[in-house]
Amino acid sequence: MSWISGPLLAFDLETTGTDVETDRIVTAAVVRLDSAGAVAAERTWLLDPGVAIPEQASAIHGISTEHAREHGVPAASAVEEIAQVVTEGLRSGTPLVVMNARYDLSLLDRECRRHEVESISDRLGSALSPVIDPLVIDKHIDKYRKGKRALHALCAHYGVSLDDAHNARADAVAAARVVRRMGEKHRPVGRMPLAELHELQVRAAAEQSVSLQAYLRRTADPTAVVEPAWPLIPRRRAPAGGPE
Repeated sequence: MSWISGPLLAFDLETTGTDVETDRIVTAAVVRLDSAGAVAAERTWLLDPGVAIPEQASAIHGISTEHAREHGVPAASAVEEIAQVVTEGLRSGTPLVVMNARYDLSLLDRECRRHEVESISDRLGSALSPVIDPLVIDKHIDKYRKGKRALHALCAHYGVSLDDAHNARADAVAAARVVRRMGEKHRPVGRMPLAELHELQVRAAAEQSVSLQAYLRRTADPTAVVEPAWPLIPRRRAPAGGPE
């Protein structure tokens, strides 16, 4: 059976910023979609991230520092729950759909380490797999298409509804539906065994990073570095003798 005919587990975060090493989770969603694309189960979280939420981040996802402090749960307990739910999904063999996976999964990894919670990789005892990333796949199968590749743009291109962008639950559901449409439209991808699809994305993400880095060095910043690792960015190592 093709993966597009089975259930999908979708994961999304809204955060305080864009740096996986320093920013924090504000909201999270893990949603299971059945083979017809309907929501079969879901978990959502609102966290008190323990730091102020910048105004520019609040403007995107709608969560203010005051709201998170009043209504959010402690970050450490939520991160534990999120990591456990994602781990259980991966252990079951259900593919995990994450838009721009290297960001969301890496930030969750850093939050686990920040709060001394066992990371997903450590729980699994192996690499995070199988992961399906609509962004990486779309760039691979339709690399010369002009225009944006953000989730709202992919939804428009593949005919998927997204009524509440930057709501973690809505984004997770839309990402799963988009990637299923991709698999239906591009049959070689849709028929690919999950292990092969995962490895294809590892290679494709690295190639895409090399291409973007070269472009940025030509046009904007001659020292630009674009992370090639996918779906998890390796942790930065502290200098010898310094704190990690």
